[in-house]
Amino acid sequence: MDGPRNIGAIMPTSSIAARSMASVVNPGSGLPVLELGPGTGVITRAILARGVAPVQLVSVEFSHQFYTRLKLDFPEVRFIHGNAFELETTLGALNEQRFDCAISGIPLLNFPVADRVALIEDLLDRLPCGRPVVQFSYGPASPVPPRSGSFDVIRHDFVMRNVPPARLWLYRRKAIIA
Repeated sequence: MDGPRNIGAIMPTSSIAARSMASVVNPGSGLPVLELGPGTGVITRAILARGVAPVQLVSVEFSHQFYTRLKLDFPEVRFIHGNAFELETTLGALNEQRFDCAISGIPLLNFPVADRVALIEDLLDRLPCGRPVVQFSYGPASPVPPRSGSFDVIRHDFVMRNVPPARLWLYRRKAIIA
């Protein structure tokens, strides 16, 4: 059984929060989307509704129970059962893949700050410069503190119609203008 530290929520993410998270996806980029912690698949569904083809979605789930269910619910999505904090190992053959953006439902507040910063840095290394990582959180402030890494932190949305209300954060490196 997966404990609360790994799940981090009392209720699934609302479809409103999921749509807001998926709004950062650029379906025309030609790059796959990386999703971390899809849980029950609410955010997965919103990413697909945004226009991402199922084969263009790579989704990492830690919970074996959720992973098994997700594979049944979304058979064409590339689900990987593994640890998002160890992406080099978890992604395997996809380790060198670039992604359009990363969408994370991982309960970051349950992990040490250093691990959170390292995860965001790792994710941003896998994205074109300027493309975002979007993170879901129940805390009042960004789960990855500003000025803790080589990225900017921007509040994306506050979703009251979520139990409990959720804050969505964007992390990105500035695009280099030549």
